[in-house]
Amino acid sequence: MKIVIDLDRAFAEGRLTADEAARLRAIANGQTSFLAANLVTGFGIVAVAGGLVALFSSVIAVAAVGLALALAGGAVTAVATDRWRLLGQILLVVGSLMLGGGLVAKWEGAREAFLVCLLLFAGAGLLARNTLLVVLAVLSLSALLGARAGHWHAMYSLGLQAPVLTIVVFAGLGAGLYALSRRLPHDWSGLAVAACRTCVLLVNLGFWIGSLWGDRSLGVDLPPIALAVGWALAIAAGIAWAWRAERRWLVVTGAVFGGIHFFTQWFALIGASPGSVVLGGILVIAAGFWLRTMLAARPQPA
Repeated sequence: MKIVIDLDRAFAEGRLTADEAARLRAIANGQTSFLAANLVTGFGIVAVAGGLVALFSSVIAVAAVGLALALAGGAVTAVATDRWRLLGQILLVVGSLMLGGGLVAKWEGAREAFLVCLLLFAGAGLLARNTLLVVLAVLSLSALLGARAGHWHAMYSLGLQAPVLTIVVFAGLGAGLYALSRRLPHDWSGLAVAACRTCVLLVNLGFWIGSLWGDRSLGVDLPPIALAVGWALAIAAGIAWAWRAERRWLVVTGAVFGGIHFFTQWFALIGASPGSVVLGGILVIAAGFWLRTMLAARPQPA
């Protein structure tokens, strides 16, 4: 447990004696010194690694340096005391990202590369208890199912080859992770919740793309309207469940994607014009005020 205390204020208010304040200050100074040492050492190692990559200027160098950092970080994380564990986590995270990025670049986005990234990020994330790596593991799984992102000059893109398969897989995975998070200790529960939330975002992405283009990947021709209606029902059901379960994040996320869904279908049906933008904006503003009122009336944290 980490507790933040203003020692000078607590002493001035008579809540701590001079000896107690001095003892706590000494403990805090020692921990802060080790934290600073870990961060400085970690940044120095990352700088050296970056220099080596720039020196060799090759994808193989990126992957090799990443592998070395990941192995070193894993070893430090596994055997070090709490004082040096942060250094191991820094090396493990940076090394895993470099190794994963190098493999994806070397294999030109092949599915085998994302499979390796899935295993790498999941293992490293669990070892370091790092949320970023766990989230990237879930995203690597989505890439195995055909999720892609692209960037051109002044243009970005997101794509899914199999929207319905994405919806089914990540809805099931998210439900499983949520159930698992209820049974895990706090440190592990947070990782499961982060992965579950990533699944929720991917499910909505699947519905979003499917509501525009439909889906024919599973041998059944699903028109866009079917997925648009399904998305609306899923959002409504998700918000209703989250409201009863007091899951504020899911309520807000559902509301955001509800707005995205509304504008997507609104402009797809009646087109984008000054009048449609104004009217759509008024409707969304009204929905936002309604949601704000509802959340204020039920302030319990998720």
